[in-house]
Amino acid sequence: MNYQAIWFVLWSVLWAVYFTADGFDFGAGMLQRFVSRSEEDRRAVINTMGPVWDGNEVWLLTAGGATLAAFPIVYASMFSFLYSALLLLLFALIFRGVSFEFRGQRESRSWRNGWDWALQLGSFLPALLFGVAFGNIFEGLNFDANGWHGSLLGLLNPYGLLTGVLFVLLFLEHGALWLRIKTSGGVAERSAAIAGGVWYALLAVAVTFLVYTNFATHLYDNYRNQPLWAVVPLVAVAALLGVKLFARAGKYFAAFISSCLTIMTVVFTGVIGLYPNMIPSSIDTASNLTIYNSSSSDYTLRIMTVVAVIFVPIVIAYQLWVYRIFREEMGGDEDYGPGETLNAKS
Repeated sequence: MNYQAIWFVLWSVLWAVYFTADGFDFGAGMLQRFVSRSEEDRRAVINTMGPVWDGNEVWLLTAGGATLAAFPIVYASMFSFLYSALLLLLFALIFRGVSFEFRGQRESRSWRNGWDWALQLGSFLPALLFGVAFGNIFEGLNFDANGWHGSLLGLLNPYGLLTGVLFVLLFLEHGALWLRIKTSGGVAERSAAIAGGVWYALLAVAVTFLVYTNFATHLYDNYRNQPLWAVVPLVAVAALLGVKLFARAGKYFAAFISSCLTIMTVVFTGVIGLYPNMIPSSIDTASNLTIYNSSSSDYTLRIMTVVAVIFVPIVIAYQLWVYRIFREEMGGDEDYGPGETLNAKS
């Protein structure tokens, strides 16, 4: 059994689920100040994320843990090559998480305004940096047998930035649709209007990304060799069009599901193009980190597969249960804070 291929698929799924689950949190966080006209509006936006954001972050930890356990050389290389970018990403995620917990601890307007900015920047920077990181991985990093020859500023190349903008717009659209279905009144109306406008920008950037990818990367080589895989990017395109069609018909829940499918298939489009590479080199293909030269032993992967088969369904079931339990509470106008439930404060 090819355990390396199995874990490459699982690794891809974990990242796709993370971006889908936490993507609407990033989007809603970026939009909070744009869709709110009052303190009650801001509370409503925060409460759509409050009960579930930390559960969504579990998928990031799982994806990172799976990378460490299944492909330790890739993990070590990422934190060597992309150390500064990942450290900045970590700080942004910390400030974002803290903003949920600290915002409601004082009645001061300046205090809450400061944490609102922390939420907005802590949502924007991870969205952008994740996109820049994956864009550079798709394009190939500047390393060889002697190590990394790049810099933080070198990561901010045109293709990396384009991928970062793509991620930001994907999450903005995702978050706007989430707010539309989880809030009411002016917040919902403004969220719907923003979703409608962002979609056109997203379409333009997505088309540019698909064209530019052909010249900046080798992602399309696998699709040329195995045309059947082209169904994945085609589904991504269809799902993106579905977002607009469903939203125009007023079916915002269906539009949100279509947005979920868009994000997942965009991620799959990239990783299918990478296979069997995980981090390709832009200057020495012999140094490419693949699923075979960077993986753990077959014995380790075999044990991990058994653990994943048992526990991943449990995690999924728990998270679905949490969404069901809090489906009525999310979107209320009270603060969500540590040690307190929404119902207790209403």
